[in-house]
Amino acid sequence: MATTMTSRLRTGLEPINADRHKAALGIFLVIVIAHWAEHVAQAVQIWVLGWPLPEARGVLGVPFPWLVTSEWMHYGYALVMLVGLIMLRPAFTGRARLWWNISLAIQVWHHLEHLLLLIQALAGANLAGRPAPTSIAQLLVPRVELHLFYNALVFAPMVVAMILHRRPNRAERDAMRCTCAPAAGR
Repeated sequence: MATTMTSRLRTGLEPINADRHKAALGIFLVIVIAHWAEHVAQAVQIWVLGWPLPEARGVLGVPFPWLVTSEWMHYGYALVMLVGLIMLRPAFTGRARLWWNISLAIQVWHHLEHLLLLIQALAGANLAGRPAPTSIAQLLVPRVELHLFYNALVFAPMVVAMILHRRPNRAERDAMRCTCAPAAGR
């Protein structure tokens, strides 16, 4: 049964790792950049505009403050990132696959940190007796700075992977099933 389910999943993912990979990557990149915009807006609100931390909620958090305090929303985004990195991975080859895997590995940790935050919020018991849900790395680095750092750590190798994916060498191009790279000779 597990083999049948795995086979069905693989078959269902084939289009986004073949002729629809470029479009799927584009959609994924828009989601990632929108998330980045929220973090950058919050950073500007804190360090440029001098807003107090509770007021600095990014773009969507200003009209919808509950978004910033919702561990479900943060966990959901971490899960979307993890699933996107996993689903789009099969089409990457060679050097691009290596960089995509680095991004995926970092996101696995980032996801686990958000899962820990969500569990604390649901249980009402926080790590190290802190007044709010706290991730492991947050014991050393404040949350705003930590999330800027995590997102940069996931984003940088993802961008390198996308660039290498669009500019494969001959062996990588021969192994590709998608149409992301321009035709050879261009």
